[in-house]
Amino acid sequence: MKLRQVTTDVFLVEGTASNWVLIRDGQDLTLIDAGYPKDVDGLVASVQQLGHRIEDIRGVLITHAHIDHVGAIPALLQRHQVPTYADEHELPMLRGERHEQANTWDVVSRCWRPRVAKWAITIARAGARTDIRLPETQSLQANSPLDLPGAPRAVPCPGHTSGHTAYVLADAGIVVTGDALITAHPIVARSGPQQLPAFFSHAPAQTDAGLDALARLDVDTVLPGHGPVWRGSIKAAVDKAHDSVSTDFSQGAL
Repeated sequence: MKLRQVTTDVFLVEGTASNWVLIRDGQDLTLIDAGYPKDVDGLVASVQQLGHRIEDIRGVLITHAHIDHVGAIPALLQRHQVPTYADEHELPMLRGERHEQANTWDVVSRCWRPRVAKWAITIARAGARTDIRLPETQSLQANSPLDLPGAPRAVPCPGHTSGHTAYVLADAGIVVTGDALITAHPIVARSGPQQLPAFFSHAPAQTDAGLDALARLDVDTVLPGHGPVWRGSIKAAVDKAHDSVSTDFSQGAL
């Protein structure tokens, strides 16, 4: 676990192979995403590193229902009952009724690549095969500030999953992009704003189109679901991510 302070009250935390975000408002916290199942100890440690307790978390926001973003939430809820929120289109995945995630064959068929093989072993050890269900998750209202520390605003950007959501922290000029826009990934050699390889996404063409919702935001800092902080023009970041979709992972360009 590596914690980076982005502003006075916003923190990006690197877990096993994905990020989560902590937002502080006095003694209260908002958590966005939560890594893999075995990241729970790192999640608790990141809260304690800020001088807080997990009981200070007032709500958990979910960008999407993939295991690397919701994995530690059930173990967190066993220690502290706190409301969880996601777009209404993510709720069937969180209830276990539908799946929109790369399957075992999608990963195994690419493990001839050293980067993929190493990543696959790492995430397996982190609990990637765990069946995670969060049936009590509540749907959230998009495009208006939520009543949580930091007043995050949900911005739908579907494609990676049907209800994928980014979160804007307007006062800080920050957008938390989940997997709609990332800046690095263990299986990809390049760095900087980009999209994940298409096999990770439920609807790759819609994922690319969904970037335009991010380009219209009044922000200058991106906190991605994978990779380091990006500072600069959000439009430039989106343009780079649009360009990345032309790279054909299957042909070895990565």
